[in-house]
Amino acid sequence: MIKNFRIMKLGYDFMGYKVDRKESLSFHHLVIAKKDCKNLGYGEGYYQWNGAILVQNTSHDYLHTIERIDRDVFLYITSRMIEENKLGRLDIGQLRLIRDALIYFEREHKCDRNSKGRLCIKEEYISKRLIL
Repeated sequence: MIKNFRIMKLGYDFMGYKVDRKESLSFHHLVIAKKDCKNLGYGEGYYQWNGAILVQNTSHDYLHTIERIDRDVFLYITSRMIEENKLGRLDIGQLRLIRDALIYFEREHKCDRNSKGRLCIKEEYISKRLIL
């Protein structure tokens, strides 16, 4: 997927986050969660139709934070990445919609803290996002 979607050449992932190193990338299960894949007969679920390539320490971690806090925003972003996957390319229109959803989430949850008292939205979740 990294090669097919030209992620290293473009320099950003499925959510519009800056990619510095190939080793920083991870596979995010979009349609069927990894925990459900085996029971449904999909093994580990690492299929292009079921995934997006994200930077582990920024977009991937952030997306799971969003999932815990605001399921609707998580599902919206997921649907945009599914659309990119169907298109077979990273699409500027979809990336802008994702960016807008992230900005909305940040406005609504900028003061939210985790159980350890730390802000849920880390500075790098904003600073490592490309301006599209």
